[in-house]
Amino acid sequence: MIKPAGLDELKWSAALASFRDAIGEEWVFISPEDTALYRDAYSPYWGEPEEILISAALAPANTAQVQEIVRIANQFSVPLYPVSTGKNLGYGGAAPNSIGDVVVDLKRMNRIIEVDDKRHYAIVEPGVSYFDLYNHIQSRGLNLMVDCPDTGWGSVIGNALDHGVGHTWGSYRDHFLSHCGMEVVLPDGELMRTGMGAMPGSKAFADFRYGYGPYVDGLFAQAGFGIVTQMGVHMMPQPEGWLQKRILVRRRHDLIPLVEITNHLENSGIVGEVIFESELFYRQPTDPALQQIARLADVWNGDAINAFAQKNDIAVWQVTLNFYGPEEVMEAQWRYAWNEVRKAIPDARQINGERAKFPLTAGQSASVMNKSLIGIPNLGAFSITAKNAFNPVEADGHLFISPILPRDGAEVLKAQQIFTEGLREIGADEMPIFGPFAQPFAFHPRAFLLAGFIPTSRSDPEVNRRARDVMRFLINLAAENGYGEYRASPFFQDQVMSAYSFNDNAYRRFCETLKDAVDPKGIIAPGRGGFWPSSRRRDGAQ
Repeated sequence: MIKPAGLDELKWSAALASFRDAIGEEWVFISPEDTALYRDAYSPYWGEPEEILISAALAPANTAQVQEIVRIANQFSVPLYPVSTGKNLGYGGAAPNSIGDVVVDLKRMNRIIEVDDKRHYAIVEPGVSYFDLYNHIQSRGLNLMVDCPDTGWGSVIGNALDHGVGHTWGSYRDHFLSHCGMEVVLPDGELMRTGMGAMPGSKAFADFRYGYGPYVDGLFAQAGFGIVTQMGVHMMPQPEGWLQKRILVRRRHDLIPLVEITNHLENSGIVGEVIFESELFYRQPTDPALQQIARLADVWNGDAINAFAQKNDIAVWQVTLNFYGPEEVMEAQWRYAWNEVRKAIPDARQINGERAKFPLTAGQSASVMNKSLIGIPNLGAFSITAKNAFNPVEADGHLFISPILPRDGAEVLKAQQIFTEGLREIGADEMPIFGPFAQPFAFHPRAFLLAGFIPTSRSDPEVNRRARDVMRFLINLAAENGYGEYRASPFFQDQVMSAYSFNDNAYRRFCETLKDAVDPKGIIAPGRGGFWPSSRRRDGAQ
């Protein structure tokens, strides 16, 4: 039987008895069948001794029970790992940072406490998924749109706390930026509210995030300083309409002025999410000529790519602009955007994309391809890793490699070369992660994400060993060039935090100092974010 680190059988039995008294025996899960449900479904150590398996899971029903769980954990020195719904696939799922830790599963805490479509906010518990919030709004006919990530089954709170992102206006699709007010169980079981919530009787909990004094909310994201049991969320008013327009450019280096223009458009509040794509990226797996071009040593100058695109009448880059608002406003914004593009890239082309009016009809909801762009939670993103030209053998899962780049076209072209040539040097260029057609993602309002998928397996340890090696190599390569990961699986969080190494890792040392002050026993999520309590620091800082 797996036990938490440092606990003997007697102490562990006593802790379990106390947990059962606090939340009910049926909500304390210790059987192998139950605890297996909290494995990282995409673990790069599946079935190996290093795989992170838990000792137990606890499912409290309310904040008072969370407080009692934390108090008991302090009494018996039981490390806890809170999850909202545990759907963080590709970044660890529900698995903690250490074998034997106890998961606090908050799915039962699924109350939608308040939704206001005049002041445009919601207050929710951690078990509320994007599907839940969307259905609540739709069933009541509220004038709000949900900004949802690519997979809608995850928690609104959990996604924000891991710095997750969505697809509409920048101030909404940065989900931690759009949060407002928290209720948090601290590592000693004390209950705290942040922002205006710290004032009893405040009527602006979800309106003004700062309150008075230090702004501490960031301590509860990607860290182990407490368990968030409520959170306010600023929500987007339902617009009158949605309009998509696509711009196509002919040359590889057209990306540079295109990014400058779209930066101006988004930072001025004229467009929502900007989506960069390359048809060459999608054609490469099935086009031998394009595959040969991608392997050329001088592919980076763009000459061969441009010649191929011209011969086949293909745009090297396509950018999709998304507008939200009244019809006449969206059309005016598009005309302005298109004029700005033509000034810099005279031979750019434009084509119509999709459009919709709100409230949506059933037909509109069904017909839109990327439903997240119109606020409909879905699970369509899982098709990315299904069997296709990029994945001829369907993977059991994947690791996300997620380096953040400046939103600069020249930097994207440079990063493509750095990562592709790096993979070639270690003999891993068979992985279609980057390459000269890799597309930057503009989910984050002012930065690019050059994400890649590294396949994992439940049956082949060699695939997983390869995935781990490639992941570690890419994290280091990114750091050497000034690119840092913004999220990571537990197995790589120490390495990622170590890459943020300015002044002898002053950032990590500061986090450790705070951890020791507020959580001296290391109860809440030890190791989360790549820093550890003093009692386990030698094991954690790898």
